[in-house]
Amino acid sequence: MNTSRRILLTGLAGLAVAPTAVAAAVPPAEPGDVTVAEERFARTIAAAHAPDVTCTRQAERYADAHWPEYVAAARAVLDARV
Repeated sequence: MNTSRRILLTGLAGLAVAPTAVAAAVPPAEPGDVTVAEERFARTIAAAHAPDVTCTRQAERYADAHWPEYVAAARAVLDARV
């Protein structure tokens, strides 16, 4: 599967659980409280939600700036896999 399709599918998975995660009103996680898998997945979800997802650099910058906001969604997806 190519990278853009993987990012798109991950973003859709994040959208599926994001309303549930946001409804829980969990404050953004501190970078020290996040596992490597959660951080990577949160960055992938954030990149998929970037305003201009067609530009890789902008998506990466958006992910770098906003990934803590997506940790709850990443945790929900990772917990659902178990």
